[in-house]
Amino acid sequence: MSDASAWRIALPHTAAAVPMARALVRTALADADPPADRDTAELLTAELVANAVAHTGPGAPIELVVELLADGCQVEVHDGEPCPPAGLSARPDAGRPDPWREHGRGLLLIRSLSSDCGHRPTAHGKAVWFTLPAQRTGPAGT
Repeated sequence: MSDASAWRIALPHTAAAVPMARALVRTALADADPPADRDTAELLTAELVANAVAHTGPGAPIELVVELLADGCQVEVHDGEPCPPAGLSARPDAGRPDPWREHGRGLLLIRSLSSDCGHRPTAHGKAVWFTLPAQRTGPAGT
C-alpha cells in the first residue's frame, strides 16, 4: 500500500464504545495489505477506549482514529482529559507491575504488544496511541 488512509469515528461515552471501536478496527484492517495483527489491534484498541470511557468525565467526546500505513497501522484514541495516562510511556523494564493489582494491566498490554505507543496533547485533551507492524506472510509452509 503506498498511501496511508485513515478511519475516524466519534464514540459514545458509554461501554458501547468498546465493541464499536473493535468493529471499526477490524473493518479498517480488512482493507490493509499486508494487515497488522487484527486480534492484537482489537485488544489494544479495546483497552484504550475502555480507559477513555473510565477516566474522562461523562459526556466527554471520545474519537477513534485508525491509520493504515505501508508498514502497519496506528490507532489513536482522543479524549478530553489533558492528563497523560499513568504508566504508558514508562520503560517496560522500569519495574514489574503487580499482576494482582486491579488497574494498570491494560497499559502493560499496550506497552508489551505494540511496536510503539505513547500519548500527546491535543487542542481538546490528549491522544493515546499505539502502532503495530504489518504481518508479512511467506510462502505456504514457512
